[in-house]
Amino acid sequence: MKPLKYLAVAVLVTAPLMVESTQAVHAAAGRLVSAGSVTVSELGAAEGVAGFNHVAIPPSEGGEGEGHEPHEAGQAPHVRANDVGPAGPELGLTFEGLNHFDHNTANGGNQFSNEPPDQALCVGPTGVLEGVNTVFRVYDKAGNPLSDVVSYNEFFKYPPAFNFDTGEFGAFLTDPVCHFDPGSGRFFMAVLTLDLDKDTGDFTGANRLDFAVSETSDPKGKWDRYKLAVQNDGTEGTPNHHCDPAVDPQDEMTNPAACIGDFPHIGSDKYGVYITTNEYSFFGDGSNGGFAYTGAQIYAFSKSQLVAHAANPTMVSFENPFLGPFRSFTVWPAISPAGQEELSNGGTEFFLSSTLGDGSETGNFAPTENRIGVWAITNTQSIDSAHPALQLSNELIHAAKYSLPPEATQPDGPTPLRDCLNNTDLLGPGVGCWALFGLDKQPAHSDLARLDSSDTRMNQVVYTNGRLFSALGTGVRVGHSTRAGVLWLNVEPRLRDGVLKDAHTRDSGYVALADNDVTYPAVGVSPTGRVVMAASVTGDDHYPSASYTVISDKEPTVHIISEGVGPQDGFTGYPALADGDGTARWGDYGAVAMDGDTLWVASESIEQSCTFEEYLGTGGTCGGTRTALANWGTRVSAINI
Repeated sequence: MKPLKYLAVAVLVTAPLMVESTQAVHAAAGRLVSAGSVTVSELGAAEGVAGFNHVAIPPSEGGEGEGHEPHEAGQAPHVRANDVGPAGPELGLTFEGLNHFDHNTANGGNQFSNEPPDQALCVGPTGVLEGVNTVFRVYDKAGNPLSDVVSYNEFFKYPPAFNFDTGEFGAFLTDPVCHFDPGSGRFFMAVLTLDLDKDTGDFTGANRLDFAVSETSDPKGKWDRYKLAVQNDGTEGTPNHHCDPAVDPQDEMTNPAACIGDFPHIGSDKYGVYITTNEYSFFGDGSNGGFAYTGAQIYAFSKSQLVAHAANPTMVSFENPFLGPFRSFTVWPAISPAGQEELSNGGTEFFLSSTLGDGSETGNFAPTENRIGVWAITNTQSIDSAHPALQLSNELIHAAKYSLPPEATQPDGPTPLRDCLNNTDLLGPGVGCWALFGLDKQPAHSDLARLDSSDTRMNQVVYTNGRLFSALGTGVRVGHSTRAGVLWLNVEPRLRDGVLKDAHTRDSGYVALADNDVTYPAVGVSPTGRVVMAASVTGDDHYPSASYTVISDKEPTVHIISEGVGPQDGFTGYPALADGDGTARWGDYGAVAMDGDTLWVASESIEQSCTFEEYLGTGGTCGGTRTALANWGTRVSAINI
C-alpha cells in the first residue's frame, strides 16, 4: 500500500534571526552571545567527599513528564530474539568511564546527585571526551585520563550547583551533548542550564543553552563559550511561545510563563551546527490558558563564524514546526563521518523524528505507530550570507511498527541503598538507616527498582552514503512476554527542488532478547558501511550491562562488552527519596562517536557492587565506587570494524 505522506515547508525569508513558516508566526529569535573563553587543562576543583552527610538531591525539573495523560501501551510487534554473546574480536580498548562517585566529588563535592547520567561522548584526533549529566573528562585513546573530572558549572562559569559550606545554590546544568566535527577539526559541546534561586534552590524559569567550541582539535585546550536564552517568553530578546504560566507564581519565579528547552541534541553539515530541543511549559500543565508543549525548536548556527570566534554568530531558528498533523518531537539532527556531508541543494542537513512519544507531545495517543518523520534544511551555505535563506521541509513516511516499551527489569542482588531505606533499627529502636538521609519516619518498604526504558523518541542519527541511520525504543513481543527492544532504521531521503519528496525507509529491523531488555540505542557507521548500535542490556539474565550489535549483519548478535556486576541502586528508583512509583531513571541516551576506522561506543552500566555492611562502613561510598545515593557507571569502548 502506498504510504501516507505529509509535506510541510518552512522558509527563512529575511534577516538571520527571523523565521517565517506556514506553521509559526513571524518572530524574532534570541541571540547567540559570546561568553568568553575557558581552558580545560586549567580546570578541576579539588575532589570533594560523598558520604551520608554530603548529599543533595536536585530539584525536580519542570516541563517533561508533568501533566501528561497516561499513554496506553499498544500491542508490541512480534519479533524473533537475537542471539546474545560475549564481545567479538572487533572489540578493542574498553574502559570504565565516569560514574556517580566521579560525578559527585567533582567541583569540591558541591554537586547535586543527578541520575541518570546521560551520555555526551565525542572523539577527536588526540582525545576522547566523555560527559555525563553535569561533568566531563578527557582521556587519551588508551583510556588514560588527560584531565581532571570537570563540572559543567566550572566550565561554563557558574557557581557550584550547591555549595555545602554556604548553603547557596548555583545553576542546574543537565542534558549535555558533544560532537567532534571532522570538517572543521573542532569540538562542539552544549548543555541546558536552568537558573535557581540562590537561597531556596527553586527554579526561576530562566533557562538557556550554554554552548562551547574548541579553538583547536585538542579538547584539553581553549574553548569559546556562548549563551542562548531559550525560555521563549518574550524576555532577553526571545520570542513569546505562550507556554502555560504558573497558576500560583512564587516570588522567586522571575519568568513564571517560561518555556524550557529540554533534551537538546546536536548535529552538523558542511556549513552549519544544529541544536534541537523539545519545548515544554516550565511551570504549567496546560490548565492556565497556555501551551503545555509547543513543539521542537531547531537552531542553526554558522559553523565558520563559530570557528572564527565571532562574538555573535549568525543563528537561524525554526519555531514549533509541525509534522503533518503532529506537533514535532525530538527532531534529532544528523552527524556524518568525515567527508560524508550532503552538499546538494546548497548544503543539506537531515533530521529524523518519531510520531508517537507518550502522546502528550505529538498529540498522537495511538497505541502503536508505523510512521516516522524525515526532515531536511537545505541551502545551508547561505547561513554565512547577509540574508540567509535556509529552507526546512519534512515528510511523514512509512516505517515498521513500534509501540511504547515496557519498563525494563533487572536481577535482584546487593542493593545497600534499598537495604538502608528498609532498615528499622540501625540508629536505635524504630530508627533505621533511613534517618541518615534526613527522613523523619520509616518510609514505605522499597522494592527492587524497575528501570525506565524511555519512550519511542528518535535516538542518534547518522547520515552517510546517502542514507540516514537511527534507532528508537519499542516494545517487542518475544515468545510470550513483552520486553523493551529497539527498532533500527535505514532511510533514504530524497529531495526535489530543495524540499523532501518521496523519502522512504530502505531497510529496518528489530533488536530484541528473550527475557531481557535492550534500551537507549545509539548508532554509528564505519567507513566500510557496517552499522553498529550501542545499547544497555538488562533483564532476567543480566545486571545492567553495556553492549554493541552490528545491526547490518544478516543475523545480528547482541555482544556484551562487560557484564554488569550488580543491580541499579539509585535514589530515583525509591519513592522515599524521589517522586515516582519505583521506576529508576536510566540512561536517557547513549552515544557512538565515529573516528575513522574506529567506532567509540558508550552506554550506562553498573560497574560496582558492595554489601550493606561495606556501604555503612565506608559512608556509602563502597571504596570510592559509588555514593550514598546512587551507583550508576558508564563503559567506553572502541569497536574496530
